[in-house]
Amino acid sequence: MQQVKRLIAQVAPSQATVLIRGESGTGKELVAQGIHYNSSRRAGPFIRVNCAALPETLIESELFGHEKGAFTGATERHQGRFELAHGGTMFLDEIGDISPAVQVRLLRVLQEREFERVGGTVTVTADVRVITATSRDLETLMAEKRLREDLYYRLNVFPIFLPPLRDRGSDIVLLADHFLEKYSGQHGNPVRRITEHALALLLRHRWPGNVRELENAIERAVILSQDGAIHSYHLPPSVQAQPAVAGPSPVAATDGLKGRVALFEGDLMRETLQECRGNAAAAARRLNTTPRILRYRLHQMGLDPLSFRPAAHRRP
Repeated sequence: MQQVKRLIAQVAPSQATVLIRGESGTGKELVAQGIHYNSSRRAGPFIRVNCAALPETLIESELFGHEKGAFTGATERHQGRFELAHGGTMFLDEIGDISPAVQVRLLRVLQEREFERVGGTVTVTADVRVITATSRDLETLMAEKRLREDLYYRLNVFPIFLPPLRDRGSDIVLLADHFLEKYSGQHGNPVRRITEHALALLLRHRWPGNVRELENAIERAVILSQDGAIHSYHLPPSVQAQPAVAGPSPVAATDGLKGRVALFEGDLMRETLQECRGNAAAAARRLNTTPRILRYRLHQMGLDPLSFRPAAHRRP
């Protein structure tokens, strides 16, 4: 992500059209906002349009506006998003989903910075910087004649690729801490830390939903937490169903109520032993049980308290 940050810093002061590429949920809109708020247009509007969410019959009107009487239901003049973005930045998300008719009009805006409203004849000037994003393979769309070649090259002036979260290593920790702070304040629950076991599960998860999935997982965990910390059992089942830090979980998360209780118990004991640095007596006190009972349950699960001690303190 350091390379992405450098690219943002380099392109933000310019007026170049930017194409942000990456899987859904990787944070493309955040990059677009970063470019806008670090540019000379920062005082102007930042207008976002999800091209995939707008029906083909409405997208032209939404982007370019329409005149009164242009079509059934057009009872008055309507300003489009490009007019509203005047002096600022227009962010077109999922640009690969726009129709051929809209592609032609968008190409004119990019080339000449002007357009007409639907049903109108007056030319409107668009002082707008355009940033686009897509999770689709634009080259394939172009080869299939579903994306104009001239538009592709107008969009692809300054490409930025966002790698998926699973390939971003330490970014997972930084983002988790950011979302922890955000949702602790938003939900009025002072959660201050993520336990080592929970953090290990976050780092091992593949995150098919990328940053959006991580954000949802942390918000859920903050809501569930009752002791100021996020534990592994606060995370969604999809994140929990992975090998544990100090040995495999004794049961899968899908083994019914008994299995889930055992998984919860195992995770709790692992986390407590990690926090107590392998001291079984201290862990037993923290769990409000006896060392004998704790050792019995650890033996049943095939866990050795000594394995939770720092390496420098283990006996040879």
